[in-house]
Amino acid sequence: MDELRGLYNLRVFEDKDPYRVLIRTILSQRTRDENTDQATAELFAEYPSMEDVALAPQEKLEKLVKKTGFYRVKSKRIKEVSNILLEKYEGIVPDTMDELLKLPGVGRKTANCVLVYGFEIPAIPVDTHVHRISNRIGLVNTKDPDATELKLEKVVPKEFWIELNDLMVQFGQDICRPIGPKHEECPIAEICDYYECILNQDQS
Repeated sequence: MDELRGLYNLRVFEDKDPYRVLIRTILSQRTRDENTDQATAELFAEYPSMEDVALAPQEKLEKLVKKTGFYRVKSKRIKEVSNILLEKYEGIVPDTMDELLKLPGVGRKTANCVLVYGFEIPAIPVDTHVHRISNRIGLVNTKDPDATELKLEKVVPKEFWIELNDLMVQFGQDICRPIGPKHEECPIAEICDYYECILNQDQS
């Protein structure tokens, strides 16, 4: 964590507004960050509030979030979530995992992102980068993100939970890439199981 802190600055998403973080995270599913950034900015420029999104025409929402992919499903989802929050939660995004998981389209990763980036509550959002890197370097040995989350909670001190996702995501996009990781630039290569395995293969 110290090495990654030296490389990357922690980012702030949607001014830490829990509702906007929630919508952004739903839109981010299975798409690239730049597409999420653009679609989220355009969405909230047109419909700034929860009420605005809830009342927005479906067709307009589809056009605004189209670049994130699966836009029909996502536009329907963010409209539905907005209405539920207004009707059942008095317009307030819940700050617990149990309540967040009751919202349609919200899984553990999305809920954890809201806790971390919206409320600054310690949690570990596990996306593809966190899952890959944690297994690659040898922090965990797991098959799916949910198992990775539970294992990381046991091995990572809680003081690092809020930072872990953002630092690992940036690290995974920049150096520890899925294909062609930059071992020569990696600040933690000496403690990485994957890199050690490669060195052993080269020497054999």
